[in-house]
Amino acid sequence: MHLTGVFGVVFGIPNLFFALFFVVVFVLPSILKIVNQYEKGVRFTLGRFSGIMEPGLRIIIPVLQSWQRIDMRIRAVDVPSQDCVSKDNVTIKVNAVLYFKVADAKKAVIEVESFGFAVSQLAQTTMRNIVGEFELDEILQKREEVSQKIQAIVDKATDPWGIKVDKIELKDIELPDTMKRAMAHQAEAERDRRARVTLALGEQQAAQKLTEAGKLIGTEPAALQLRLFQTMSDISAEKNSTIIVPVPVELLDFFKKKRK
Repeated sequence: MHLTGVFGVVFGIPNLFFALFFVVVFVLPSILKIVNQYEKGVRFTLGRFSGIMEPGLRIIIPVLQSWQRIDMRIRAVDVPSQDCVSKDNVTIKVNAVLYFKVADAKKAVIEVESFGFAVSQLAQTTMRNIVGEFELDEILQKREEVSQKIQAIVDKATDPWGIKVDKIELKDIELPDTMKRAMAHQAEAERDRRARVTLALGEQQAAQKLTEAGKLIGTEPAALQLRLFQTMSDISAEKNSTIIVPVPVELLDFFKKKRK
């Protein structure tokens, strides 16, 4: 009895440690599940939906139950470049970025196989359709309006999947080379037109000033004398060899009267 007890203790301790090791390494991880704060778990029992696992430490019965982890944070998905035809029959390439999140974890798992892929595909087809409702100038000038219209349609279509589309932004609008050249010529012509208008306005204002100056000199002879002095001062500042002999205005008036 004494030997049996000794051997039982000797061989029982390693077996106990082995059993504890097996439970800790293999059994507990399959039973205890940690759901992060930004996640929810969708639990199934014998293949049927049996509840939502909130953040924290949760228990799953192996074999009988399974679960799927769902990230509830906002995601950004690139919508690949699409060939779109505008309302005025201009072919352009448009890409976008889509922001969405899972609003209902149960629907996102049960109602659609891969909600991320499905949302991206729906956004592509919707973008092509909506861009076709606008002319090219409207697409370039009203990006926000086009984006909001796409977002409203995609958000409504994905609501049965438990998805909330927060925002869609058009990133790049690529024009054909011929259209780029035409727009460049148009911009250059517009710049030339503005330059001509500015020059014409300047000439008009200068003509008005000259007319006003002529009237002033005609009524005020002293103004002509002041202008003469200013001209002589400007010429002397240039250090040239021109000799100017000033003639008094009164002398000119004398000759005028003499001629009469």
